[in-house]
Amino acid sequence: MDTTLPAPVRTYITAVNDVRREFSGPNAIRAWLDREIIGEKVTMKVTRCRTDHAVVIVDAEMDGDYNKDGLPDPLVLTHYFTLAGDHIAQLIIIANQPTPSWAQP
Repeated sequence: MDTTLPAPVRTYITAVNDVRREFSGPNAIRAWLDREIIGEKVTMKVTRCRTDHAVVIVDAEMDGDYNKDGLPDPLVLTHYFTLAGDHIAQLIIIANQPTPSWAQP
Protein backbone atom coordinates (compact mmCIF):
# COMPACT_ATOMS: atom_id res chain seq x y z
CA MET A 1 0.00 0.00 0.00
CA ASP A 2 1.14 3.53 -0.72
CA THR A 3 2.29 4.93 2.63
CA THR A 4 2.08 8.48 1.26
CA LEU A 5 -1.70 8.35 1.51
CA PRO A 6 -3.18 10.56 4.24
CA ALA A 7 -3.68 8.71 7.54
CA PRO A 8 -7.51 8.52 7.39
CA VAL A 9 -7.39 7.01 3.88
CA ARG A 10 -4.73 4.47 4.95
CA THR A 11 -6.86 3.56 7.98
CA TYR A 12 -9.94 3.00 5.79
CA ILE A 13 -8.06 0.83 3.31
CA THR A 14 -6.36 -1.16 6.05
CA ALA A 15 -9.70 -1.83 7.73
CA VAL A 16 -11.65 -1.56 4.41
CA ASN A 17 -20.64 4.52 0.60
CA ASP A 18 -21.64 1.96 -1.45
CA VAL A 19 -22.88 2.26 -5.00
CA ARG A 20 -26.14 4.23 -5.16
CA ARG A 21 -26.71 4.16 -1.41
CA GLU A 22 -25.93 6.71 1.25
CA PHE A 23 -24.97 6.05 4.86
CA SER A 24 -24.89 8.91 7.32
CA GLY A 25 -23.84 8.89 10.96
CA PRO A 26 -21.66 6.53 12.97
CA ASN A 27 -24.38 3.92 13.65
CA ALA A 28 -25.41 3.56 10.00
CA ILE A 29 -21.79 3.45 8.83
CA ARG A 30 -20.88 0.85 11.49
CA ALA A 31 -23.86 -1.36 10.51
CA TRP A 32 -22.84 -1.17 6.82
CA LEU A 33 -19.22 -2.02 7.66
CA ASP A 34 -20.23 -4.98 9.86
CA ARG A 35 -22.68 -6.38 7.31
CA GLU A 36 -21.06 -5.71 3.94
CA ILE A 37 -17.35 -5.12 4.46
CA ILE A 38 -16.19 -7.05 7.52
CA GLY A 39 -18.79 -9.83 7.19
CA GLU A 40 -17.93 -10.43 3.54
CA LYS A 41 -14.19 -10.14 4.16
CA VAL A 42 -13.72 -7.42 1.54
CA THR A 43 -10.13 -6.65 0.63
CA MET A 44 -8.68 -3.78 -1.39
CA LYS A 45 -5.52 -3.94 -3.47
CA VAL A 46 -4.57 -0.34 -4.25
CA THR A 47 -3.50 -0.03 -7.89
CA ARG A 48 -3.28 3.76 -8.22
CA CYS A 49 -3.64 6.86 -6.05
CA ARG A 50 -3.56 10.57 -6.75
CA THR A 51 -4.71 13.86 -5.28
CA ASP A 52 -6.90 16.47 -6.96
CA HIS A 53 -7.10 19.53 -4.72
CA ALA A 54 -8.70 18.30 -1.44
CA VAL A 55 -9.76 14.93 -2.85
CA VAL A 56 -7.65 11.77 -2.56
CA ILE A 57 -8.52 9.38 -5.41
CA VAL A 58 -7.73 5.69 -4.96
CA ASP A 59 -8.26 2.93 -7.54
CA ALA A 60 -8.40 -0.52 -5.98
CA GLU A 61 -9.07 -4.10 -7.02
CA MET A 62 -11.79 -5.42 -4.73
CA ASP A 63 -12.19 -9.01 -3.59
CA GLY A 64 -13.97 -10.91 -0.84
CA ASP A 65 -16.66 -13.47 -0.06
CA TYR A 66 -19.52 -11.63 -1.79
CA ASN A 67 -21.64 -12.57 -4.80
CA LYS A 68 -19.55 -11.75 -7.89
CA ASP A 69 -22.17 -12.71 -10.50
CA GLY A 70 -22.16 -10.16 -13.31
CA LEU A 71 -19.14 -8.27 -11.97
CA PRO A 72 -15.94 -7.73 -13.96
CA ASP A 73 -12.83 -9.65 -12.94
CA PRO A 74 -10.98 -7.91 -11.50
CA LEU A 75 -13.51 -5.53 -9.97
CA VAL A 76 -11.81 -2.12 -9.83
CA LEU A 77 -13.53 0.62 -7.86
CA THR A 78 -12.46 4.24 -7.61
CA HIS A 79 -12.73 5.77 -4.14
CA TYR A 80 -12.97 9.56 -3.83
CA PHE A 81 -12.01 10.59 -0.28
CA THR A 82 -12.75 14.15 0.86
CA LEU A 83 -10.81 14.85 4.05
CA ALA A 84 -11.56 17.19 6.94
CA GLY A 85 -8.45 17.34 9.06
CA ASP A 86 -7.68 13.80 10.15
CA HIS A 87 -11.14 12.42 9.30
CA ILE A 88 -12.91 11.27 6.15
CA ALA A 89 -15.69 13.80 5.60
CA GLN A 90 -17.08 12.11 2.49
CA LEU A 91 -16.40 8.94 0.53
CA ILE A 92 -17.82 8.26 -2.92
CA ILE A 93 -17.17 4.86 -4.50
CA ILE A 94 -17.68 4.38 -8.22
CA ALA A 95 -17.17 1.47 -10.58
CA ASN A 96 -15.57 3.57 -13.31
CA GLN A 97 -15.20 2.32 -16.85
CA PRO A 98 -11.77 2.46 -18.47
CA THR A 99 -11.00 5.48 -20.64
CA PRO A 100 -11.87 4.60 -24.25
CA SER A 101 -8.85 4.27 -26.53
CA TRP A 102 -10.06 7.19 -28.69
CA ALA A 103 -9.86 9.52 -25.65
CA GLN A 104 -6.39 8.52 -24.51
CA PRO A 105 -3.43 10.78 -25.34
